[in-house]
Amino acid sequence: MKTRNKVQSAAAGLAVLLALTACGGAATGDPAESGSKTSNTADISEGIQPDPAAVKLLPQSYKDKGELTVAMDLHYPPTTFLADDNVTPIGLNPDIARLIAKKLDLKLKFVDTKFDTIVPGLDGGRFDFTATTMSKTEERLKVLDMIDYFKAGNSVAVAAGNPLNLTVETLCGKNIAVTQGSTGQLKRLPALNEQTCTSKGQPAINAVTLPNVQEALTQLHSKRIDGVLYDTTSLGWAEKQQPGSFTIIGRVNVGNSDVTAVGLKKGSPLTPAMQTALQSVLETPEYKESLENWGLESGAITDAKLN
Repeated sequence: MKTRNKVQSAAAGLAVLLALTACGGAATGDPAESGSKTSNTADISEGIQPDPAAVKLLPQSYKDKGELTVAMDLHYPPTTFLADDNVTPIGLNPDIARLIAKKLDLKLKFVDTKFDTIVPGLDGGRFDFTATTMSKTEERLKVLDMIDYFKAGNSVAVAAGNPLNLTVETLCGKNIAVTQGSTGQLKRLPALNEQTCTSKGQPAINAVTLPNVQEALTQLHSKRIDGVLYDTTSLGWAEKQQPGSFTIIGRVNVGNSDVTAVGLKKGSPLTPAMQTALQSVLETPEYKESLENWGLESGAITDAKLN
């Protein structure tokens, strides 16, 4: 996704955008072998064999079709985005989806989908599943089956050097950006607001809802907002790509679990096979390899828990 970055200089603006829109490569045995992660389109699932237990649970309709459709918002490095060819989905989530498909002995079709339309699309039967760093919430669990595969969470980023000396606990009355349909918008910021501000008679945090993190960081650099509440994984990736573009002041540990999950329509006949396949994925060296490739080792889990 491309967007204009209104920062103090065109060069600085371009650098920040590249940090967030550069497309990472799928994991390989040695990322250094292929140079930039953003140009590596190798398939981490190459050579993975089907899991007989998962295949046995697969409904016949899926065996007949031979393909799974996965919905992802492909604009969120390092978990879900496009390679330099602007065609190949890469990052942790595409890796996981490819591994799942191989365990089920099925082909995989990616559908680039705006994040806040994924749940309605799953509920309406337009996609088979999603792996897009989506956390479990009470609202989502009403319409989705969700199976754990990774720990993520949210953090707050402010202007480089933190000139306002902000902390996660001193955001009352500040303008903080969240992205449309995200857990940050729906759960974490409201919970943080209640815990640190309104329950103590302080002015509320003003949530500024924006379509994507690129626009949020654009507005942060132009001082139209005071901070951004967003996925820790993506903020950490961007900070490493372009040191000094902003400062992460801390994690937001209220409002929701840090565990993210694959999502399917509630009661989907695919769910038992998906859970078995995903558990098999978590036990492969390729799962840890992908996490390491994207700098997400701390997010590893061992149990593909359903709901």
